Amino acid sequence: MVGGMEDAYRISDPEVLRIVAHPLRVRLLGLLRAEGPATASQLGRKVDESSGSTSYHLRELAKHGFIEEDPSPDGRERRWRAKHLYTSWDNVQLSATPEGREVRAVMRDRQVEALARSAQGYDPQQWGESWDAVAGMSDFLFTLTPAALGEFFERTQALMEELAERCADDPEAAPVNLFYAGWPRER
Repeated sequence: MVGGMEDAYRISDPEVLRIVAHPLRVRLLGLLRAEGPATASQLGRKVDESSGSTSYHLRELAKHGFIEEDPSPDGRERRWRAKHLYTSWDNVQLSATPEGREVRAVMRDRQVEALARSAQGYDPQQWGESWDAVAGMSDFLFTLTPAALGEFFERTQALMEELAERCADDPEAAPVNLFYAGWPRER
């Protein structure tokens, strides 16, 4: 557990993954994970939606175990918080059904949308030279086996966790959106 959240919500049912694949729900969940507890009204302002709409989608996320109510400091507001740091699924298991393949493709699209929002939201002038020198994106083309790509993901995760632990109390540390991906290209 980190900050009261469990590490992962592992999903095997494509219908449960479909719940979070909705464009607004995935954004709301991402905001709760990144920024902490919030009300439907607060989240609505961030995503330019009504509080009624965000309330409905938050209840759907709660019904399926993605989020939960967070006790409000004054007891009057209904606040929500994420239950897990991230959501994961087994690609092979989901690919066993047409529904699973479809929802995997939708989730990939949502992840690409999140990457684009993150990149477009970065303003180098806000952060200064030290951040601008290291922030950015690259793409590489390597020839790897499936086992090597799996090792890349495992080692990258371990390195990110090590670095996050090392930086946890550093006053220069800031939340960083970090994306990594890999899949074979057409032959």
